[in-house]
Amino acid sequence: MYLPKIYEKFSSKFPDVLKDYQQLGKTCRESGPLEKKYQDLANLGIAIGANSRGAVMSQTRKALESGASQEEIAHVVLLSLTTIGFPNMIAAMGWVNEVLEGA
Repeated sequence: MYLPKIYEKFSSKFPDVLKDYQQLGKTCRESGPLEKKYQDLANLGIAIGANSRGAVMSQTRKALESGASQEEIAHVVLLSLTTIGFPNMIAAMGWVNEVLEGA
């Protein structure tokens, strides 16, 4: 699994913070009825809305790993158009395509 260097540095400098953060994420995932694939697609949409390149790319990888198709992922990006606007949607599409082209 790809991990950015900044993530690796953070995890070695603050292992307890990372452990607690990961536990919070696990607790959030287990607190609702959505299957993992749909959680990952929802998180992708949130990352797109936040205009976060790193999060979009990470959530794209996670969505693929949980069984989302490239078409489902592209649909999530397209759905962002009317909420975040064309330029931001196009940026997100580029980030997603970077991951998909490497998959």
